[in-house]
Amino acid sequence: MLSTKVIEHCRMNGWWHEDVPAEYEEALRKLGMDLNSDFAQFYLHAEDGPTFYSRHQELYQICWVIENTVYLEDMNVAQLTLGLPEAYIPLDSFEGEGGFFYNRQTGEVVLVELGESIERFLNGESKPQWADFNAFLEWYFELAEVTTL
Repeated sequence: MLSTKVIEHCRMNGWWHEDVPAEYEEALRKLGMDLNSDFAQFYLHAEDGPTFYSRHQELYQICWVIENTVYLEDMNVAQLTLGLPEAYIPLDSFEGEGGFFYNRQTGEVVLVELGESIERFLNGESKPQWADFNAFLEWYFELAEVTTL
């Protein structure tokens, strides 16, 4: 379940919606997501347009992006280009020096940066920065009292 901090932050910003569009559920099914996961609950209920913006970075509203872009193709290209396992899906457009990726199997989130950082990650020398999606969202929206990075 999503943390109270994340839900309240979304409600305060007018982003939380109780009604879940059927096409958003279908979009998450295309990714093989458990609809009861924190990841799915966030993307089924929180929306501020096609992206969220915090920490000077945009984060996709995954369901919107799947429905309105070629996200699934872009996801495959990103995985192949960066050498990431299929479990990792992009949470943003990977513009600039890096991007956030969610591990569909473990729930972890990693910030992948081009160059030495990605090599260390792929070699198993570094671990994902956030152990779960809630921790990532709390950091991203600056809700956590202690930051990870």
